[in-house]
Amino acid sequence: MPNWKGIVGKSFAPEDFPAYIESVVFGTWRPQFVVLHNTAVPKLADWHNVPGQTRMANLENYYKNVQKWSAGPHLFVADDLIWVFTPLNLPGVHSPSWNSVAWGVEMVGDYATEPFSPAVRENTLVALAALHAALGLDPDRLKLHKEDTLTTHVCPGANVLKGDIVHGVQMKLAEMSPGEHVPGVAKVFEMQAEGKRMRKKKTA
Repeated sequence: MPNWKGIVGKSFAPEDFPAYIESVVFGTWRPQFVVLHNTAVPKLADWHNVPGQTRMANLENYYKNVQKWSAGPHLFVADDLIWVFTPLNLPGVHSPSWNSVAWGVEMVGDYATEPFSPAVRENTLVALAALHAALGLDPDRLKLHKEDTLTTHVCPGANVLKGDIVHGVQMKLAEMSPGEHVPGVAKVFEMQAEGKRMRKKKTA
């Protein structure tokens, strides 16, 4: 059985996720793009049936002891939190052709049968923008799991449109980088949040 790489198993509110990425030390492995998935099982409606830490432990058992893999995906994005699973500075296991060169991001839900959750979509865009900003990746290189020719199922489902995701990430990055001199990822997201709070005060 391959050596299990371990998990982070921590959750972050979307506004706190960029600061976590800034704390990650990247060594020789640096992903070239992101592969986007959906969990299918569990569906979004079932995700909260068990506590998050229990969910992470169950997923670890599944990937480690049932699948006999060395790792799993890097992130699980739900409607409330972003969960870090496989360490972001290590290759994961999520898409046969691209495990060694890409981050794997799982969106919670079955988007072949469920409408694409607006909350999951928004949190996914935040997570993807932070990932792309951290290593200067091009959103146009993002892949859907079903684009892997070695994949045998349609993931994510048809309710997730690649063009919508790529455009959304580009918009988030444009908000983060309005000028030539760009502060750190976490600081930019903090500035975004403060700007939103100020706009709400003005309209209140």
